[in-house]
Amino acid sequence: MNEIEGRCDAVDGARLYFRSWGEGTKAIVLCDGILCEGFVWKYLRPALVEAGYRVLHWNYRGHGRSENPRDRSTLTIEDMARDLWRVVDAVGVESAILTGHSMGVQVCLEGYRLSPKRTAGLVLLCGSWGRVTRTFHGTDALALALPAVRSFAARYPALVREMVSRTPPKLALRVAWALGEVDAQRGREEDMKPYFEHLAKIDPQVYLTLLDYAGKHSAEDLLHEIAAPTLVVAAGRDSFTPPRLARQMARTIHDAELLEVPDATHTLPIEQPELVDERVLRFLAERVYA
Repeated sequence: MNEIEGRCDAVDGARLYFRSWGEGTKAIVLCDGILCEGFVWKYLRPALVEAGYRVLHWNYRGHGRSENPRDRSTLTIEDMARDLWRVVDAVGVESAILTGHSMGVQVCLEGYRLSPKRTAGLVLLCGSWGRVTRTFHGTDALALALPAVRSFAARYPALVREMVSRTPPKLALRVAWALGEVDAQRGREEDMKPYFEHLAKIDPQVYLTLLDYAGKHSAEDLLHEIAAPTLVVAAGRDSFTPPRLARQMARTIHDAELLEVPDATHTLPIEQPELVDERVLRFLAERVYA
């Protein structure tokens, strides 16, 4: 397996980190959710490579091995989509299937808006077209609370960073299980642990800024214009992005396919990997590269 690591400049000059596996022209770009560093692709990525695809994964600014943003005002979803295509250009790929999880769905949609002719297809998992802070747990409570949280974090940055960094990953996971955010039966500790370890390393100011922009962003106006083959994947127990939003996307995007898994949560790709992997591979074979 041909594996490549590299870096390129983001829109603000910060250095973005990426990795590429496989060879050929059938390229797939994986776009994470906020606070994530690729944990959700643990099973799908190798399945794609084994099937003969070239897979590209990158870190947002302030995430993973990418540098912190030099200008936090350029952390909009639209700017993240510009970063996406900079990474694709750095690898030398002409077109790609844009695959996103959670907030990565918004990044992929804006990526399509920027370069529809270079977008071979869209795979949108457990995400929505936007305004995510107004739909979290089915209410707008997060959007209403976010300004106060950002103000507190700006006033006491050291305290907030200390609180986040000192939360034990095992404790955080058990809380997620108890609240039903992650499937306690299928959400394995070894699969979720990297997420909570990464969470402890992120600058809260970066996270809150990005969350604010994600909450204000909407690509709803774009959905009816999308002509690329599209697969929408939804989890019936997803409290982060309710499945009704995925159904709306699938209805609005021309000829889009919908896979809804009733007993899954927001981390569906690692809860039920066999189901997701098989469906994605079949979609690519039948709709994109038939």
